[in-house]
Amino acid sequence: MQALLVLVRALCRLPHLVALWLLLAAGAHAADFVVIGHPNVPRVDAATLQRLYTGRAIEVAGQPVTEVGIVAGPLRERFLMQVVGLDDERYVAYWTVRRHVGRGAPPREFRTSADVAAHVLATPGALGYVAAADVTPGMNVVLRP
Repeated sequence: MQALLVLVRALCRLPHLVALWLLLAAGAHAADFVVIGHPNVPRVDAATLQRLYTGRAIEVAGQPVTEVGIVAGPLRERFLMQVVGLDDERYVAYWTVRRHVGRGAPPREFRTSADVAAHVLATPGALGYVAAADVTPGMNVVLRP
C-alpha cells in the first residue's frame, strides 16, 4: 500500500516535472546566439546593441559600426526578443516607419550565420548575431547573452 501511495504521488508530480523540463529546455535555446564583431569592434552590452539595431546609435566607444542580421527565422526571433525587445513583426514595422520618415534603413540581412560571419570578419566596423554553434576560434565575440 505504501509503495502504491508513493507511485501515485510521483505520477501526480509528473506533469509538473515535464513542464519544468520543457521550460528548462526552452531556456537553453533562448540564448543560443552570440554577437560577433570585426576584430576592431569592442565588447558591447545589450542596451548598446538595442540602440544600434534600432538606429538610435551608430558607434561603439567612438568606433563607427554597421550592424547586420539574418532574414526571418528562429535565430532572428530570439535575438530580436532578447536584445531588441521586439518581435519580428513589430521590428519590421518599426523600420518601415523610420525609413518612410527618412530616419535610416534597417540592418542588412543575410541568409545564414555563416554569411553573417563572413561579412563581419571582412568588413571593418561590422557586427552581427550568429548561432552560438557557428562560432569558431578567432571570432571576436562582443556579446554572449
